[in-house]
Amino acid sequence: MTDLATLLEVGGPVAALGGGAAYARARHPGVYWSTVGLPISTVRLLSSYGSVMEACGLTVAPSRLRVLAVKATTRREVRPVPPRRGIIRPTTTGLRVRLRLAPGQEPADVAASAERLRHAWGVHAVYVTTVKPGVVDLRLVGFDVLRRVRMPRKLRPGLLRVPVALREDATAFVRDYRAVPHQLTLGATLSGKSMYLRHLVTGLADQPVALVGIDCKRGVELAPFAPRLSALATDPEQAAELLHVLIKEMEDRYDLIKSRQGIAPSTPDEEITSDIWGLPEHERPVPVVLFVDEVAELFLIATKKDEERRDKMVTQLIRLAQLGRAAGIHLEVCGQRFGAELGKGATMLRAQLTGRVCHRVNDEASAKMALGDIAPEAVSAACALAPEWPGLAVAGDTSGGWTRIRTPYLSLADAAATCRESAHLVPDLSALKPFQPDVPVQPPVKTSSPVVRPRPVTD
Repeated sequence: MTDLATLLEVGGPVAALGGGAAYARARHPGVYWSTVGLPISTVRLLSSYGSVMEACGLTVAPSRLRVLAVKATTRREVRPVPPRRGIIRPTTTGLRVRLRLAPGQEPADVAASAERLRHAWGVHAVYVTTVKPGVVDLRLVGFDVLRRVRMPRKLRPGLLRVPVALREDATAFVRDYRAVPHQLTLGATLSGKSMYLRHLVTGLADQPVALVGIDCKRGVELAPFAPRLSALATDPEQAAELLHVLIKEMEDRYDLIKSRQGIAPSTPDEEITSDIWGLPEHERPVPVVLFVDEVAELFLIATKKDEERRDKMVTQLIRLAQLGRAAGIHLEVCGQRFGAELGKGATMLRAQLTGRVCHRVNDEASAKMALGDIAPEAVSAACALAPEWPGLAVAGDTSGGWTRIRTPYLSLADAAATCRESAHLVPDLSALKPFQPDVPVQPPVKTSSPVVRPRPVTD
């Protein structure tokens, strides 16, 4: 009886700890990783590093000098040499380890064994990044960071750089318009495409950038951001006029660049430029980002009369995609469906859009149109996106790389409030004045109490 009582006294707290750990793992994976998963995975890595590398085929034969030294000092067996391991650096989502590859190895060898390393060390995923020739970073992710998105705290936004989502390797997905000037974003209804667009608009709202919108759904998607927009077209007729003005603005900027290129013998090399970023700051035009929501509406026609307008708009979009980068004009083309059946110019427009983000779509053809020409293996990943996880997407670019990302939740009210607060930053572009949306003045809210209540926090 005494032994049974003692067992019950000890077993109660142990069961409570086990239950608490299971609850934390299911509901608070970050807390579980920091308290339980991190120590366990670290011990596994340290104790089994050599044997795991050998089992994965990531070891090489030792050098002759090493063989002679081992035989001269000890009698133990000379084993194959694994990559030299650096210091283990814990993070809030996993571990980071830097490896110096042995002679004859390449990063692809390590990447091919990522799944084996994941199971050997008991983590959610392993990602390999090349640092420099012969050196790679292993990023071990302890849990599925896309289930409940928490953006990294240390973010470095800059001009035309917006941290908009979280990658599956727990790093931020940054939309950099300087590096990727134009992008195609696809997604079916309730896939999270609108959330992605909200983050882009709010991220650019506090920057010296002109935001222009084309929303042929009568403006229901972009109208809440009207206080920060320099121009907004809500039907195909207005869109045709707005695109014509943007083409004229692009041509004027090219004239400005060419006038700066009146090269004289005394002109320093650093003053010779081929885009607006080489112009002096006081002469540089403000960058323009054009958001096109439901791009299919620009392609669809109802009568023969609309065909000429459609062809003209598509040609203007293609010209902006081909030539706009140097003039500081960038495209963000969004839609539910995008395919060659939209009509003449669809495939040519897609070819000019370097970045691709594909949310859940209703058919495989749309996923192929978005990702098939840059990363065929990403098409199957895009088709497997679950509807229960809105905001989940596959992002890629013409370099062939791709990754899964997920956008954190941002309510429309908060996004609209951000645009209202930054309305004073709307740049003065005379050419876009006729298209600037009318923003009604909101009367002050009358409250019976002077107490300011905080905005509720949403997950």
